[in-house]
Amino acid sequence: MPWARNAKIAFIGSHGIRKTTAALAFAGVIQRAGRSVEFAREVVRDNPLGMNETATGEAQLWVITSQIRRELELASKSECLVTDRGVMDNFAYYLRACGGDDRFAVEPMLRAWSATYDLVVRLTPDVEIRSDGVRSTNDAFRDEVEAILDVCLPRMLEDDQLLTLPASEITENHDWWPLAEQLALRLGEPLLAQGVSRPTRRHRPPAQRARGPRTDDDQLALDLGR
Repeated sequence: MPWARNAKIAFIGSHGIRKTTAALAFAGVIQRAGRSVEFAREVVRDNPLGMNETATGEAQLWVITSQIRRELELASKSECLVTDRGVMDNFAYYLRACGGDDRFAVEPMLRAWSATYDLVVRLTPDVEIRSDGVRSTNDAFRDEVEAILDVCLPRMLEDDQLLTLPASEITENHDWWPLAEQLALRLGEPLLAQGVSRPTRRHRPPAQRARGPRTDDDQLALDLGR
């Protein structure tokens, strides 16, 4: 039987901290448990108004509203929606762009929206930023966003909603099953669909994985990364 209600989990934090990698890996676990899943990719890369250090308050407002719209569009399409970012970290970028002033008075709405996430995983930046040709590699900029998150997250989330992981733990060998089981427990539902057994995890050395043919996990990343 499908879950009685749809679940939603967000992976949040500043940029360059392996959020996309973590979110896709977690979505793969939900899929292998026999549950339907949708993946909401980061919206800021579609922003027509600019991004990074020079983004305006209006640009970050576009990101916030687009994030909510995307979640509304996808939430009812599967048992679990996994999001790359949430309104909480987008709010931090918005506050920085506005010089700390909530110019458009969005915080009350975002506090209410934050309650729609069953779990939020915050990744903390203990890894260096790698250039992807889009996001800033400015450490000071990332630190500013993290400092704002430290202040605003307690206002937006309950203690039992939020989990924190250092970005350095996000490797191909990270075990996401305990987090998936925690999400199912919050729903009061079994993680595994009827007739599905937890797969045995097989590890291969990174060199083998790099040389080998495309794996099921590789295909999943392509399928969910649409």
